[in-house]
Amino acid sequence: MSPVYSIYPKRRSLFGLLSINAVFILLNILFFIIFSILIYFKPGFIDYIAIKPSNILQGKYLWTFFTSMFMHAGFFHILANMLSLLFIGSLIEKILGRKRYFYFYLLSGIFAALFFVLMSLLIKGDYNTYAVGASGAIFGLVGLLMVLTPNLPVYIFFIPIPVKMKYAAPGILVVLWIISIAGNIPIGNMAHLGGLLCGLIYGFYLKKKYKNKTRFISRYFS
Repeated sequence: MSPVYSIYPKRRSLFGLLSINAVFILLNILFFIIFSILIYFKPGFIDYIAIKPSNILQGKYLWTFFTSMFMHAGFFHILANMLSLLFIGSLIEKILGRKRYFYFYLLSGIFAALFFVLMSLLIKGDYNTYAVGASGAIFGLVGLLMVLTPNLPVYIFFIPIPVKMKYAAPGILVVLWIISIAGNIPIGNMAHLGGLLCGLIYGFYLKKKYKNKTRFISRYFS
C-alpha cells in the first residue's frame, strides 16, 4: 500500500502478501465455478445463491445478500466484472487501506442488493427476478472515486479518449440502462444505482472527516 495517498494508516493483514482485492477476485472466480456446477445439476439451487425479492420479502434465504455478490450469470459477465474490479479495486484499496477496503466492498455489495429489493417493492416490479454479480459492489467503488477523484481520467467502453470520473460514472449507468431497455436485457440497474449511492455517501463522509487528505488525493489524481 502506498503511503503517499492513503487516507488511513498502514496496518498488517491476515491475508499476508495477497491484496484484499486479489482475494475478492479469486473468491469470485472460485464461487462462480462452484455455484455454476451446483446450479447445473440442480437448477432450483439458484434460490440459495441469488437475490430474489419475493424470497427476501418473505424472510427467506437472507444470506443471499452475501452469496449473490459472488455469483455471475456467465463467463462474459464475470470476465467484465473482474477486469473492472482488478483496476478500480486496486486503486481503492491503496486509498482506503486493506481492512477498510474489505468492509467497504462488502457493504457496497449488500447495500446494492438491499436497494434492488426495496426498489422492486416500491415500483412494484417483478418480485421473481434474480440478481447476481459483483457489479453492485463495483459501482460502490466507482461512486467513491467519483467523489474522491472526480477529475481522474478513465477510459470507458470503446471511447478512445479519457473521460473524467465525475462524468464517466453516471454515463456508464445511463448507457447500461439504455442497453437493458433497448435490448430487453436483464441488467441489475437498481443494484448498480444502489452501489453507486453507497459509494457517494461514503465518499462525502471521508471528505468531511479527512478534508486535507481527500483534497490531496483529488489533486494527485487530476
